[in-house]
Amino acid sequence: MNPNVNILETKILSDNWYTLKKFTFNYLKKNGIWQTQMRESYDRGNGAAILLYNPKNKTVILTKQFRLPTYINGNDDGMMIECCAGLLDMDNPEDCIRKEVLEETGYKINTVTKVFEAYMSPGAVTEILHYFVGEYNSSMKMEEGGGLDHEQEDIEVLELSFEEAYNMFLTGAIKDAKTILLLQYAKIHNLVE
Repeated sequence: MNPNVNILETKILSDNWYTLKKFTFNYLKKNGIWQTQMRESYDRGNGAAILLYNPKNKTVILTKQFRLPTYINGNDDGMMIECCAGLLDMDNPEDCIRKEVLEETGYKINTVTKVFEAYMSPGAVTEILHYFVGEYNSSMKMEEGGGLDHEQEDIEVLELSFEEAYNMFLTGAIKDAKTILLLQYAKIHNLVE
C-alpha cells in the first residue's frame, strides 16, 4: 500500500450495472503537504481484448455494435467497430478471450498470445485490459457469432482486409482505443504483411 494515500471514506453511488464509488482520501503531495481529495471510480471488473488475424489472407475479424456512451457523446448512430473483447467474469484472461471470440465471432481458437496489458481510463475506471492476438482461418468458424441474447448483445461480425481496417482508424471510422492499439501492434510486428 502507498503510505502517501489514506482513504477516509468510501460511498457506493450506484451498483446498478457495475459499481460506481466515491472516495474521500488524503494524499501526500511532493511538497510534503497532505491534501484531501474526492474522486469517483467505476469498477466494472477487468477484461480482455483480441485482434484475430489471418496472415495468409491479410485479413482481420472485427465486430460492430451499438455503444450507448458513444451515442450520447456525439457518435451519430452509436455504432462502434471494435476488436472482440469482454469482461473476465472470474475467468483467467486466456480462457475469457477464447470464450468471447466464440460468442461474438463464432470462431473457435485455441492459441492466443498475450501482448500487453493496460489501464484504459485510469482517472475514472479500475479496469485492466489484457490484450491478445490470435490467428484464425475459415476452418475455425464453428458458430454464427453475434453475441449472447441474455447479455443483450447484437453484434455484427466483420472480416476486413488488414489494410482497410488500419486505414479506418486513420480516417476516424474506428475510434475504439483497444482496437487502435491492437491494429498498431499488428502493423509494428508485421503480423499480416
